[in-house]
Parts: sequence; structure tokens; C-alpha cells
Amino acid sequence: MNIMNETIFQCTNLCKSYGKTQALKNLTLSLSRGRIVGLLGPNGSGKTTLIKIANGLLTPTSGSILINNLPVGIDSKKIVSYLPDCISLPEWMKISELINFYSSFYKDFDIDKSYQMLKNLNIDENARFKTLSKGNKEKVQLILVMSRTADLYLLDEPMGGVDPATRDYILNTIISNYSENSTVIISTHLISDVEKILDEVLFINNGEIIMQDTVDNIRDKEGKSIDTLFREVFKC
Repeated sequence: MNIMNETIFQCTNLCKSYGKTQALKNLTLSLSRGRIVGLLGPNGSGKTTLIKIANGLLTPTSGSILINNLPVGIDSKKIVSYLPDCISLPEWMKISELINFYSSFYKDFDIDKSYQMLKNLNIDENARFKTLSKGNKEKVQLILVMSRTADLYLLDEPMGGVDPATRDYILNTIISNYSENSTVIISTHLISDVEKILDEVLFINNGEIIMQDTVDNIRDKEGKSIDTLFREVFKC
């Protein structure tokens, strides 16, 4: 079997409720290896909830997620690299200490790759995290995530609140550092910035997947960009 056709991420009838509010509604989808997938939807559509469940930070109300045929748990976390939607690293640590921490925690962490990316950005490994600008903090957090050789990368709003030059660096880092056998899920509402690197898109709204297709198919069938289609679907 061609590894590129293997399912790496599968949701079946996934639901998440907070009282009477349904964040995810019977969500079912399947993603193969070797894809960069855009999880696209307006704020409050369920993107972060889905990613947090996949990373084991939330428990579904019902339904299931399988990652490489594994239920979410200790074994699945070994093959998932997660970028949260906010800066979450200890402010007092030096960059080199953060790298050592990740290296000790994740067996698939590539120290040489992380230091090379720091060098490319002229970020001092001896600087404390709290002394960095917001943009450089975002970059360091992304470097740590992308220095792992993971099967699945879950990136929640990786470009939120940073300048266009930093966005370009983030996109180039994603393209350059993920394995062809891995899949990257990028949650974002900045469609025009990210669509140039996407293979596939998921439109999500009110906790439901309303469209899943490849970027090429959408452009062929609709004759328009993903950003334009997104604005039409969500009336942006």
C-alpha cells in the first residue's frame, strides 16, 4: 500500500457540547498522509475545539478521533506535534533551555534542525524567552514544533497577530520542515496568506464540516481562489 494513501486522521460522529452549546456536531472526516490541510472557518466555528480534542486537551462528548489508527492518548501524542493558538512557553527559560526541554521530552526532536532555524533567524540561543518580541516568540514556538519528526502537525492559528514578513517565514518553515509522510493541519482564518501552500481544505462552521476538497478541485470546479470562495460561503 502507498503510504501516501494511508489515513492519518479520522473523526467519526465527533461531538463536543458545553451545556446546551454544541461546539462540534457529529463531525466525520478522514485525512491521508502527505497533505497540508487548511482547517478554515470563522471565529467560533469549532476549529480550536477540534484541534484540542485531537491533542488530548479536551474530551469529546461523544464520537471518536483516531490518529494513525490510535485513539487519542499517550501513544498518539508521541506522533503529534501541536502548536497552540497562544504563546505558552515559560517566559523565564533561555531558548537553549527550551530546546533541551523539548529534546528530553520528545524522542523525535531534532536539535540540529532547531539550532539551524535559530541561526537563520539570528535569534540568540542564550536569550531568555521573555526578552523576545512577539514575532520572535511566535517563531521560536514554531521552531520547537517543527523540529519534531511527527506524523501529524496540528497548528492552531500559527500566523495570528504577526506581521506579513513573519507570516512568510512561518509558511516557509512549515513547507521546509515537514516530512512527505506527515500531514499538517493548519487552523486559520487568514486564507489569502496560507492558501498557496495548501493541498486540501476543510470548511467548518457551527461545529460542522460543510465542505472538504482538494485545492486543485476547488479551483477547477469553482474557477476562483480559496479566499474568494471562503468569503462567499461565510459572507465575509
